[in-house]
Amino acid sequence: MTSDTTETAQVGKMTKAYVRIRDAKAKLKAAYDVEEKALTEQMDIIKRALLDHCKEHGVDSVRTQHGMFYRSLKTRYWTGDWAAMHAFIMERGLPEFLEKRLNQTAVRTYIEENPEITLPALNVDSEYNISVRKA
Repeated sequence: MTSDTTETAQVGKMTKAYVRIRDAKAKLKAAYDVEEKALTEQMDIIKRALLDHCKEHGVDSVRTQHGMFYRSLKTRYWTGDWAAMHAFIMERGLPEFLEKRLNQTAVRTYIEENPEITLPALNVDSEYNISVRKA
């Protein structure tokens, strides 16, 4: 047997093992997801009942012999009209309304379309990844 044949056989074995392990992980995850969903649904029912209790009794927290629960108000903000919101932000000088991050797809597209332009202070991190498919 030649070295190339031996190496090909080894790579084939590793690929087979990788697929087997990935399939086993997927099976475990599927079982976990089913059980986790059922538990989350049970917790949601209890959470709604505890929120109702707080509302009915006009309280924000309750201490019991098994622990304490409390309610808090979480408020989220978003816009359905980015053009209008962006104009508002720019008019009033409110850059703190925006998060400081780059749109990965837009930056990649810009670089691909403008290879002669160097973007200032841009950091790039690339790494190779292996994807394995069944035969």
